[in-house]
Amino acid sequence: MDFTFSEEQQAAAEAARGVFADVAPDAVPSPALTTGAVADEFDRALWARLADADLLSLLLPQEQGGAGLDAVALCLVLRESAKVLARVPLLETSAAMAAVQAYGGRELRGELLERAGRGEVVLTVAASGRTGHDPAELAVTARQEEGEGADWILDGVQTAVPWAYDADFVVVPAHTAAGRTVLALVPRVHDGVALGEQFSTSGERLGELRLESARIAARDVIDVEGAWEWLRDLLTTGTCALALGLGERVLRMSSEYTSGREQFGFPVATFQAVAVQAADRYIDLRAMEVTLWQAAWRLASGARGALPVAGDVAVAKIWASEGVRRVVQTAQHLHGGFGADVTYPLHRYHAWAKHLELSLGPAAAHEEALGDLLAAHPLG
Repeated sequence: MDFTFSEEQQAAAEAARGVFADVAPDAVPSPALTTGAVADEFDRALWARLADADLLSLLLPQEQGGAGLDAVALCLVLRESAKVLARVPLLETSAAMAAVQAYGGRELRGELLERAGRGEVVLTVAASGRTGHDPAELAVTARQEEGEGADWILDGVQTAVPWAYDADFVVVPAHTAAGRTVLALVPRVHDGVALGEQFSTSGERLGELRLESARIAARDVIDVEGAWEWLRDLLTTGTCALALGLGERVLRMSSEYTSGREQFGFPVATFQAVAVQAADRYIDLRAMEVTLWQAAWRLASGARGALPVAGDVAVAKIWASEGVRRVVQTAQHLHGGFGADVTYPLHRYHAWAKHLELSLGPAAAHEEALGDLLAAHPLG
Protein backbone atom coordinates (compact mmCIF):
# COMPACT_ATOMS: atom_id res chain seq x y z
CA MET A 1 0.00 0.00 0.00
CA ASP A 2 1.17 3.54 -0.78
CA PHE A 3 0.56 6.05 2.00
CA THR A 4 2.26 9.01 0.30
CA PHE A 5 0.29 12.00 -0.89
CA SER A 6 -0.37 12.33 -4.62
CA GLU A 7 1.52 14.86 -6.72
CA GLU A 8 -1.61 16.99 -6.95
CA GLN A 9 -2.10 16.97 -3.18
CA GLN A 10 1.53 17.85 -2.59
CA ALA A 11 1.26 20.67 -5.14
CA ALA A 12 -1.72 22.10 -3.26
CA ALA A 13 0.25 22.05 0.00
CA GLU A 14 3.23 23.70 -1.68
CA ALA A 15 1.03 26.41 -3.17
CA ALA A 16 -0.47 27.01 0.28
CA ARG A 17 2.97 27.37 1.85
CA GLY A 18 3.80 30.00 -0.78
CA VAL A 19 0.61 31.98 -0.13
CA PHE A 20 0.95 31.83 3.65
CA ALA A 21 4.71 32.47 3.71
CA ASP A 22 4.39 36.19 4.49
CA VAL A 23 1.33 36.03 6.76
CA ALA A 24 2.07 37.39 10.24
CA PRO A 25 0.15 35.69 13.09
CA ASP A 26 0.17 38.98 15.01
CA ALA A 27 -1.09 41.22 12.20
CA VAL A 28 -4.16 42.25 14.22
CA PRO A 29 -4.43 43.50 17.82
CA SER A 30 -3.93 40.91 20.54
CA PRO A 31 -7.16 39.34 21.86
CA ALA A 32 -5.68 39.82 25.33
CA LEU A 33 -5.75 43.59 24.82
CA THR A 34 -8.99 43.92 22.85
CA THR A 35 -12.44 44.23 24.37
CA GLY A 36 -14.33 43.35 21.21
CA ALA A 37 -13.26 41.86 17.92
CA VAL A 38 -9.62 42.06 16.89
CA ALA A 39 -10.68 43.19 13.39
CA ASP A 40 -13.82 44.26 11.56
CA GLU A 41 -13.53 41.50 8.95
CA PHE A 42 -11.32 38.66 7.83
CA ASP A 43 -8.11 39.11 5.83
CA ARG A 44 -9.52 40.08 2.42
CA ALA A 45 -6.09 40.53 0.84
CA LEU A 46 -5.12 36.99 1.80
CA TRP A 47 -8.48 35.76 0.53
CA ALA A 48 -7.74 37.28 -2.87
CA ARG A 49 -4.33 35.59 -2.96
CA LEU A 50 -5.91 32.25 -2.13
CA ALA A 51 -8.35 32.74 -4.99
CA ASP A 52 -5.55 33.67 -7.39
CA ALA A 53 -3.69 30.50 -6.38
CA ASP A 54 -6.84 28.42 -7.06
CA LEU A 55 -6.90 27.26 -3.43
CA LEU A 56 -10.53 28.25 -2.88
CA SER A 57 -11.72 25.90 -5.62
CA LEU A 58 -9.70 22.82 -4.66
CA LEU A 59 -12.73 20.57 -4.26
CA LEU A 60 -14.65 21.76 -7.32
CA PRO A 61 -14.53 19.69 -10.53
CA GLN A 62 -12.43 21.02 -13.36
CA GLU A 63 -15.47 21.90 -15.48
CA GLN A 64 -16.43 24.41 -12.79
CA GLY A 65 -13.00 25.96 -12.57
CA GLY A 66 -11.72 23.77 -9.76
CA ALA A 67 -8.84 21.37 -9.25
CA GLY A 68 -11.00 18.30 -8.68
CA LEU A 69 -9.13 17.37 -5.50
CA ASP A 70 -10.43 15.87 -2.27
CA ALA A 71 -10.67 16.23 1.49
CA VAL A 72 -7.05 15.17 1.95
CA ALA A 73 -5.84 18.07 -0.21
CA LEU A 74 -8.08 20.50 1.67
CA CYS A 75 -6.70 19.30 5.01
CA LEU A 76 -3.15 19.75 3.76
CA VAL A 77 -3.93 23.38 2.92
CA LEU A 78 -5.78 23.97 6.20
CA ARG A 79 -2.80 22.54 8.10
CA GLU A 80 -0.58 25.21 6.53
CA SER A 81 -3.10 27.98 7.21
CA ALA A 82 -3.20 27.20 10.93
CA LYS A 83 0.56 27.51 11.28
CA VAL A 84 0.23 31.26 10.64
CA LEU A 85 -3.25 31.72 12.17
CA ALA A 86 -4.67 32.70 8.78
CA ARG A 87 -7.81 34.77 9.35
CA VAL A 88 -9.91 33.48 6.45
CA PRO A 89 -13.08 31.32 6.19
CA LEU A 90 -11.25 28.74 4.10
CA LEU A 91 -12.65 25.68 5.86
CA GLU A 92 -16.23 26.90 6.00
CA THR A 93 -16.41 28.12 2.40
CA SER A 94 -14.66 25.04 1.01
CA ALA A 95 -16.85 22.62 2.95
CA ALA A 96 -20.05 24.43 2.01
CA MET A 97 -19.04 24.49 -1.66
CA ALA A 98 -18.29 20.77 -1.55
CA ALA A 99 -21.70 20.03 -0.05
CA VAL A 100 -23.46 22.09 -2.71
CA GLN A 101 -21.45 20.34 -5.41
CA ALA A 102 -22.24 16.88 -4.04
CA TYR A 103 -25.87 17.36 -3.06
CA GLY A 104 -27.21 20.64 -4.46
CA GLY A 105 -29.45 21.07 -7.47
CA ARG A 106 -28.16 22.07 -10.90
CA GLU A 107 -29.48 25.62 -10.67
CA LEU A 108 -27.88 26.22 -7.28
CA ARG A 109 -24.55 24.76 -8.40
CA GLY A 110 -24.50 26.90 -11.53
CA GLU A 111 -25.38 30.08 -9.67
CA LEU A 112 -23.01 29.69 -6.74
CA LEU A 113 -19.98 27.47 -7.18
CA GLU A 114 -17.83 29.22 -9.77
CA ARG A 115 -18.32 32.58 -8.05
CA ALA A 116 -17.39 31.09 -4.69
CA GLY A 117 -14.35 29.41 -6.23
CA ARG A 118 -13.16 32.81 -7.44
CA GLY A 119 -13.62 34.28 -3.96
CA GLU A 120 -16.53 36.49 -5.02
CA VAL A 121 -18.99 34.77 -2.68
CA VAL A 122 -18.15 33.83 0.92
CA LEU A 123 -19.92 30.95 2.63
CA THR A 124 -20.03 29.75 6.20
CA VAL A 125 -21.82 27.01 8.12
CA ALA A 126 -23.91 27.11 11.29
CA ALA A 127 -22.75 23.94 13.03
CA SER A 128 -22.91 24.73 16.76
CA GLY A 129 -26.63 24.42 17.44
CA ARG A 130 -28.46 26.64 19.88
CA THR A 131 -26.05 26.21 22.79
CA GLY A 132 -22.90 24.72 21.29
CA HIS A 133 -23.68 21.35 22.91
CA ASP A 134 -26.88 20.19 21.20
CA PRO A 135 -27.04 18.80 17.64
CA ALA A 136 -27.01 21.68 15.18
CA GLU A 137 -29.80 20.23 13.04
CA LEU A 138 -32.24 20.38 15.99
CA ALA A 139 -31.78 24.11 16.63
CA VAL A 140 -33.80 25.24 13.59
CA THR A 141 -37.12 24.00 12.22
CA ALA A 142 -37.92 23.90 8.51
CA ARG A 143 -41.30 23.51 6.86
CA GLN A 144 -42.13 23.70 3.18
CA GLU A 145 -45.26 25.44 2.02
CA GLU A 146 -47.79 23.63 -0.13
CA GLY A 147 -47.10 23.17 -3.80
CA GLU A 148 -44.35 21.99 -6.13
CA GLY A 149 -41.15 23.95 -5.58
CA ALA A 150 -42.67 26.01 -2.78
CA ASP A 151 -40.56 28.09 -0.42
CA TRP A 152 -39.26 26.83 2.92
CA ILE A 153 -39.84 28.65 6.22
CA LEU A 154 -37.08 28.53 8.86
CA ASP A 155 -37.34 29.33 12.57
CA GLY A 156 -34.72 28.96 15.28
CA VAL A 157 -31.33 30.06 16.60
CA GLN A 158 -27.78 28.93 15.80
CA THR A 159 -24.96 30.13 18.03
CA ALA A 160 -21.28 30.87 17.37
CA VAL A 161 -21.47 30.97 13.58
CA PRO A 162 -17.92 31.69 12.33
CA TRP A 163 -17.42 34.64 9.97
CA ALA A 164 -21.18 35.26 10.06
CA TYR A 165 -20.79 39.02 9.57
CA ASP A 166 -18.59 38.52 6.51
CA ALA A 167 -20.36 35.67 4.72
CA ASP A 168 -22.83 36.17 1.90
CA PHE A 169 -24.63 32.93 2.74
CA VAL A 170 -24.86 30.75 5.87
CA VAL A 171 -25.51 27.05 5.36
CA VAL A 172 -28.02 26.16 8.06
CA PRO A 173 -29.01 22.59 8.97
CA ALA A 174 -32.64 22.34 10.01
CA HIS A 175 -35.07 19.57 10.87
CA THR A 176 -38.50 18.96 9.43
CA ALA A 177 -41.61 17.63 11.14
CA ALA A 178 -40.93 14.29 9.45
CA GLY A 179 -37.49 14.08 11.11
CA ARG A 180 -35.45 14.81 7.99
CA THR A 181 -32.52 17.22 8.01
CA VAL A 182 -32.24 19.80 5.23
CA LEU A 183 -29.52 22.32 4.45
CA ALA A 184 -30.67 25.85 3.68
CA LEU A 185 -28.46 28.56 2.16
CA VAL A 186 -29.58 31.60 4.10
CA PRO A 187 -28.49 35.06 2.87
CA ARG A 188 -26.87 37.14 5.60
CA VAL A 189 -29.09 40.11 4.69
CA HIS A 190 -32.61 38.76 4.37
CA ASP A 191 -36.08 39.22 5.83
CA GLY A 192 -36.43 37.24 9.04
CA VAL A 193 -32.65 36.94 9.51
CA ALA A 194 -30.80 38.71 12.32
CA LEU A 195 -27.32 38.44 13.82
CA GLY A 196 -26.22 38.91 17.42
CA GLU A 197 -22.55 39.70 18.00
CA GLN A 198 -20.41 37.12 19.81
CA PHE A 199 -16.64 36.73 20.21
CA SER A 200 -14.38 33.71 20.22
CA THR A 201 -11.40 33.19 22.52
CA SER A 202 -9.19 34.15 19.57
CA GLY A 203 -10.86 37.56 19.39
CA GLU A 204 -12.65 36.83 16.12
CA ARG A 205 -16.25 37.97 15.72
CA LEU A 206 -18.87 35.23 15.66
CA GLY A 207 -22.59 35.56 15.13
CA GLU A 208 -25.72 34.24 16.80
CA LEU A 209 -28.01 33.61 13.83
CA ARG A 210 -31.70 34.21 14.59
CA LEU A 211 -34.30 33.04 12.12
CA GLU A 212 -37.92 34.16 12.43
CA SER A 213 -40.13 32.89 9.60
CA ALA A 214 -37.23 33.34 7.17
CA ARG A 215 -38.45 32.41 3.70
CA ILE A 216 -35.91 30.53 1.58
CA ALA A 217 -36.47 29.55 -2.05
CA ALA A 218 -36.68 25.81 -2.76
CA ARG A 219 -33.65 25.92 -5.05
CA ASP A 220 -31.54 27.12 -2.10
CA VAL A 221 -32.52 24.19 0.12
CA ILE A 222 -30.77 20.82 -0.10
CA ASP A 223 -33.19 18.07 0.87
CA VAL A 224 -31.02 14.99 0.35
CA GLU A 225 -30.46 12.27 2.92
CA GLY A 226 -26.94 12.24 4.31
CA ALA A 227 -25.99 15.73 3.10
CA TRP A 228 -25.70 17.25 6.58
CA GLU A 229 -23.86 14.29 8.04
CA TRP A 230 -21.30 14.44 5.22
CA LEU A 231 -20.85 18.21 5.59
CA ARG A 232 -20.53 17.91 9.38
CA ASP A 233 -17.84 15.22 9.04
CA LEU A 234 -15.90 17.33 6.55
CA LEU A 235 -16.06 20.39 8.81
CA THR A 236 -14.91 18.36 11.78
CA THR A 237 -12.05 16.73 9.89
CA GLY A 238 -10.95 20.14 8.62
CA THR A 239 -10.97 21.47 12.18
CA CYS A 240 -8.72 18.58 13.19
CA ALA A 241 -6.35 19.64 10.38
CA LEU A 242 -6.29 23.17 11.80
CA ALA A 243 -5.49 21.78 15.25
CA LEU A 244 -2.64 19.72 13.81
CA GLY A 245 -1.07 22.65 11.94
CA LEU A 246 -1.34 24.92 14.96
CA GLY A 247 0.14 22.28 17.24
CA GLU A 248 3.06 21.64 14.91
CA ARG A 249 3.93 25.33 14.79
CA VAL A 250 3.70 25.67 18.57
CA LEU A 251 5.96 22.66 19.16
CA ARG A 252 8.51 24.18 16.77
CA MET A 253 8.31 27.47 18.69
CA SER A 254 8.98 25.55 21.90
CA SER A 255 11.93 23.75 20.32
CA GLU A 256 13.48 26.99 19.07
CA TYR A 257 12.99 28.75 22.39
CA THR A 258 14.34 25.96 24.62
CA SER A 259 17.29 25.41 22.29
CA GLY A 260 18.29 29.07 22.59
CA ARG A 261 17.52 29.60 26.28
CA GLU A 262 20.38 28.59 28.59
CA GLN A 263 20.44 27.72 32.27
CA PHE A 264 23.62 26.72 34.17
CA GLY A 265 25.54 27.08 30.91
CA PHE A 266 23.41 24.59 28.94
CA PRO A 267 20.39 24.96 26.61
CA VAL A 268 17.26 24.05 28.58
CA ALA A 269 16.28 21.73 25.71
CA THR A 270 19.03 19.37 26.89
CA PHE A 271 17.45 18.96 30.35
CA GLN A 272 15.66 15.65 30.72
CA ALA A 273 12.47 17.15 32.16
CA VAL A 274 12.16 19.48 29.18
CA ALA A 275 13.01 16.81 26.61
CA VAL A 276 10.47 14.36 28.02
CA GLN A 277 7.66 16.91 27.89
CA ALA A 278 8.53 17.87 24.32
CA ALA A 279 8.67 14.19 23.34
CA ASP A 280 5.21 13.57 24.80
CA ARG A 281 3.80 16.44 22.77
CA TYR A 282 5.52 15.11 19.63
CA ILE A 283 3.72 11.80 20.21
CA ASP A 284 0.42 13.71 20.55
CA LEU A 285 1.00 15.39 17.21
CA ARG A 286 1.84 12.16 15.43
CA ALA A 287 -1.34 10.58 16.81
CA MET A 288 -3.33 13.63 15.71
CA GLU A 289 -1.77 13.32 12.27
CA VAL A 290 -2.44 9.65 11.65
CA THR A 291 -6.04 9.82 12.87
CA LEU A 292 -6.65 12.95 10.78
CA TRP A 293 -5.46 11.32 7.56
CA GLN A 294 -7.50 8.21 8.29
CA ALA A 295 -10.67 10.29 8.61
CA ALA A 296 -9.84 12.46 5.59
CA TRP A 297 -9.07 9.39 3.47
CA ARG A 298 -12.37 7.76 4.42
CA LEU A 299 -14.23 10.93 3.46
CA ALA A 300 -12.34 11.34 0.20
CA SER A 301 -12.45 7.75 -0.97
CA GLY A 302 -15.77 6.58 0.38
CA ALA A 303 -14.00 3.36 1.34
CA ARG A 304 -15.87 0.96 3.57
CA GLY A 305 -14.48 0.09 6.98
CA ALA A 306 -15.27 -1.88 10.09
CA LEU A 307 -17.06 1.22 11.40
CA PRO A 308 -18.89 4.00 9.55
CA VAL A 309 -16.77 7.05 8.69
CA ALA A 310 -18.20 8.73 11.80
CA GLY A 311 -16.04 6.35 13.85
CA ASP A 312 -12.83 7.56 12.20
CA VAL A 313 -13.95 11.17 12.61
CA ALA A 314 -14.65 10.55 16.31
CA VAL A 315 -11.15 9.13 16.85
CA ALA A 316 -9.62 12.15 15.07
CA LYS A 317 -11.66 14.49 17.28
CA ILE A 318 -10.58 12.70 20.45
CA TRP A 319 -6.90 13.19 19.64
CA ALA A 320 -7.26 16.71 18.19
CA SER A 321 -9.28 18.25 21.02
CA GLU A 322 -7.07 16.79 23.75
CA GLY A 323 -3.80 16.97 21.83
CA VAL A 324 -3.93 20.63 20.82
CA ARG A 325 -4.69 21.60 24.41
CA ARG A 326 -1.76 19.62 25.77
CA VAL A 327 0.63 21.02 23.15
CA VAL A 328 -0.11 24.67 23.91
CA GLN A 329 -0.16 24.14 27.68
CA THR A 330 3.26 22.49 27.56
CA ALA A 331 4.52 25.31 25.33
CA GLN A 332 3.36 27.90 27.85
CA HIS A 333 5.09 25.98 30.62
CA LEU A 334 8.37 25.62 28.73
CA HIS A 335 8.38 29.30 27.74
CA GLY A 336 7.84 30.43 31.33
CA GLY A 337 6.65 34.01 31.72
CA PHE A 338 7.72 34.75 28.17
CA GLY A 339 4.79 32.64 26.94
CA ALA A 340 2.33 35.18 28.37
CA ASP A 341 4.10 38.18 26.79
CA VAL A 342 1.56 39.87 24.51
CA THR A 343 4.38 41.02 22.21
CA TYR A 344 5.25 37.37 21.53
CA PRO A 345 2.79 35.34 19.39
CA LEU A 346 2.52 32.22 21.58
CA HIS A 347 -0.44 33.58 23.55
CA ARG A 348 -2.32 34.01 20.26
CA TYR A 349 -1.78 30.36 19.40
CA HIS A 350 -3.06 29.45 22.86
CA ALA A 351 -6.23 31.48 22.28
CA TRP A 352 -6.81 29.91 18.85
CA ALA A 353 -6.16 26.44 20.26
CA LYS A 354 -8.79 26.98 22.92
CA HIS A 355 -11.28 28.03 20.24
CA LEU A 356 -10.52 24.87 18.23
CA GLU A 357 -10.80 22.71 21.35
CA LEU A 358 -14.21 24.20 22.16
CA SER A 359 -15.33 23.80 18.54
CA LEU A 360 -14.39 20.12 18.54
CA GLY A 361 -16.01 19.45 21.90
CA PRO A 362 -14.82 17.32 24.83
CA ALA A 363 -12.99 14.08 24.11
CA ALA A 364 -15.23 12.22 26.58
CA ALA A 365 -18.29 12.92 24.42
CA HIS A 366 -16.52 11.58 21.33
CA GLU A 367 -15.39 8.50 23.25
CA GLU A 368 -19.01 7.88 24.19
CA ALA A 369 -20.10 8.26 20.56
CA LEU A 370 -17.35 5.89 19.49
CA GLY A 371 -18.54 3.38 22.09
CA ASP A 372 -22.06 3.57 20.68
CA LEU A 373 -20.73 2.89 17.19
CA LEU A 374 -18.71 -0.08 18.43
CA ALA A 375 -21.78 -1.46 20.15
CA ALA A 376 -23.82 -1.09 16.96
CA HIS A 377 -21.06 -2.49 14.72
CA PRO A 378 -19.21 -5.18 16.72
CA LEU A 379 -15.74 -5.90 15.40
CA GLY A 380 -14.54 -9.37 14.48
